Amino acid sequence: MPDEDQELEAHEHTSRADVRPVESLACERAAGIFRALGDTNRLRLLSLLMSRELCVSEITGILDDNLSAVSQRLKTLRAERIVAARREGKHVFYSLADGHVRDLIANALAHGNEHE
Repeated sequence: MPDEDQELEAHEHTSRADVRPVESLACERAAGIFRALGDTNRLRLLSLLMSRELCVSEITGILDDNLSAVSQRLKTLRAERIVAARREGKHVFYSLADGHVRDLIANALAHGNEHE
């Protein structure tokens, strides 16, 4: 059986001209998104917004949670550009920011539901 050094030497590398690292800023933003999605309560909140936009009081009622906690979660999600807000009179309605966020959440939840 050949040792690792022999295997590494035998391996030829193709051109790396077509391989470029992602910009640092994009990686930092993506890491922030993953940190924000890493909380069970925020993820449950986002799963509600996959159906339609909701105001804070609706989210609070559905999740049976307190207004302060829901507002704090939404603040975190807005800071990471995961949710968007729209004001209508005294109410602020929240929705997922875009299709990328929707796909990311849908895929994460689908993967979480897979059986081993």
